[in-house]
Amino acid sequence: MIVIKIIILAAGTGSRLGHGIPKAMVELDNSTTIMDQQLENIKKATGTENIRVVLGYKGSLIEEKHPELEYLYNPRYRETNTSKSLLIGLEDLDEDVIWMNGDVVFDPEILRTLHQKKGNHICVDNKRVGEEEVKYNLTDDGYIKELSKTVQNPLGEAVGINRVSRETLPVLREALNECHDQDYFERGVEIIIERGERFKPLNIGNMFCIEVDFPEDLETARKYYMEHKE
Repeated sequence: MIVIKIIILAAGTGSRLGHGIPKAMVELDNSTTIMDQQLENIKKATGTENIRVVLGYKGSLIEEKHPELEYLYNPRYRETNTSKSLLIGLEDLDEDVIWMNGDVVFDPEILRTLHQKKGNHICVDNKRVGEEEVKYNLTDDGYIKELSKTVQNPLGEAVGINRVSRETLPVLREALNECHDQDYFERGVEIIIERGERFKPLNIGNMFCIEVDFPEDLETARKYYMEHKE
C-alpha cells in the first residue's frame, strides 16, 4: 500500500475570479464545490484520508464545511504566494507528498496515475499556453528543465498537480524558504532542479484538467463536471 500525504493549497483570495470566497468553495453545481470535487477525486483515486489543507482567505468557510480534514494556516496569505503556502503545508512531513492548487478541477484518472508513480513528478499537458499559465520545457534526457510563467519556447503547461518523494522534501523545504514572498511554488522546484534534483513530466494527455482563475475557466470546469458527475 502506498503511504502518501495529499496537500491542497487553498489560501489565496481568488481576486481574479471575483466571487469573494476561496476558490475552493466556488460551486460547480448547486451542491458541489471545487474542493468537494477534489476530495471526491482523492478518495476515488487513492483511497487516502491523509489530507492537509493550507488555509488563508476566509478559511473558516472551508473548515466549517470539512471539519474532518487537517488544516494549517498561512497568516500572510495576502502578502505571499503559493511558495510560502506549500512551505507551510510541508511542515514536519516525512513521507511522499502529492500537492495541488485548491482551484484545480480534474479527471480523477490523473491522480490515480500519479499516485501509482514513485519519485518526483510534475503533471503537464501539451496544449497551447497563454501568458498566465505556468509553462515548462525539458532537458535532452526528458526531465523538467524550466518551470515558470516566463519559459521561452514552452512545450505546454504545468497543470498544478505534482508529486515529491520524502527524500526530496528537505531540499524542497529549503528552496521554498529561499523563495521570494510572491514566488509561485514552481520557483522552489526550479531551484532544486538547478541543484541537481530531477522531476519527471507526467503528461496527462487528453485527460481534463483546468485551474479556475477566470470566469471563462469556471464555465469550462462546470461544463466538464456536469457532463461527468455520477
